[in-house]
Amino acid sequence: QEIVKFDLEIKAAVQDIRDCPGPLSALTELNAAVKEKFRHLRDRIQELEQMAKEQDKESEKQALLREVENHKKQMLSNQAAWRKANLACKIAIDNSEKDQLLQGRDILRQRKTTKESLAESASNITESLMGISRMMAQQVQQSEETVQTLANSSRTILEANEEFKSMSGTIQLGRKLITKYNRRELTDKLLIFLALALFLATVLYILKKRLFPFL
Repeated sequence: QEIVKFDLEIKAAVQDIRDCPGPLSALTELNAAVKEKFRHLRDRIQELEQMAKEQDKESEKQALLREVENHKKQMLSNQAAWRKANLACKIAIDNSEKDQLLQGRDILRQRKTTKESLAESASNITESLMGISRMMAQQVQQSEETVQTLANSSRTILEANEEFKSMSGTIQLGRKLITKYNRRELTDKLLIFLALALFLATVLYILKKRLFPFL
């Protein structure tokens, strides 16, 4: 069972080597792990071979020896696959490093072009900022004129408000006087009515005494 386990682990590790993207340090670590697994596998095969030699029955001995031979063949196959995986991985890493070098050159060219573009952009930005500065100065001047106009309008409104307050006081005073005069007129009418009623009563009394003395 341990032999089968190590065999499967070696196959998986070989596949990891084949798929390894790099760098070489990562490949070295994977190879160290595979070497350790091969060592354990070799020890277990040797133990199984020793066990076969110690068997008393020839049939069991031959059966175990055939199994040992199969495991050895499988181990050799795994070692060949391991070498192929290492070769493929190293080629892939070399190609990747070449691509990175080419990309580095392209990046240097791009940086040179970018510097020129940045210099041109900086010049354009400077001109744009100067234009914006002039526009802002004009806006500030217009804002100052607007503030001055609003201040003048505010003073005019305050003066008109004061006049309205004065007029309101005058109107209230006139209203009070009119109310007072209306009350006095009502009082005068009442007094006149009472005086007229008293006069009429006096005249009637005199006429009564003159015309009807016996009453």
